[in-house]
Amino acid sequence: MSLIINETSIPGLFLIDNDQLKDHRGSFSRFFCKQELSPVIGKRDVVQINHSYTAAVGAMRGFHYQLPPYAEMKFVRCLKGKVWDVIVDLRAESPTFLKYHVEELEASENQMLVIPEGCAHGYQVLHADSELLYLHTEYYSSEYERGVRFNDPALDISWPLSPVDISERDLNHPLITPDFTGIAI
Repeated sequence: MSLIINETSIPGLFLIDNDQLKDHRGSFSRFFCKQELSPVIGKRDVVQINHSYTAAVGAMRGFHYQLPPYAEMKFVRCLKGKVWDVIVDLRAESPTFLKYHVEELEASENQMLVIPEGCAHGYQVLHADSELLYLHTEYYSSEYERGVRFNDPALDISWPLSPVDISERDLNHPLITPDFTGIAI
């Protein structure tokens, strides 16, 4: 059983595929192995694990990120349902600064995104009652938490469904201004 590391259009953002052992009882798969993922995560440690449940189709979460010194790498896996997952590169001097990458994460596909520090994460629910599991390399800090609005014109993201059920916090994230030069990581 192994984890297969796939590069994406954003440097440092990876899509991880993993084998499943299947038999008449069901299946078994590895979610995380620090040794196998060491080319991606280096010496970072997972310090926090979170779970989200979202009921409504079309519901939005994000975009969220944390500034240094609490900038974090995130590992995101869909446990139930399906989401349209979007990562925005906010890193200063990145060749993909203010570009975004989309993956449809579906529980049955057994995939995980590895999101680097300095990238914002958000998603839209495509199947009712979707659940995501997050592994974080840094602790949550409300002081260093930031966000970008899901409908920011600077990003020009065409969401697959009409957005519904958006938190007040996410609706009030600031827009990216012309003088935004990115996050120094």
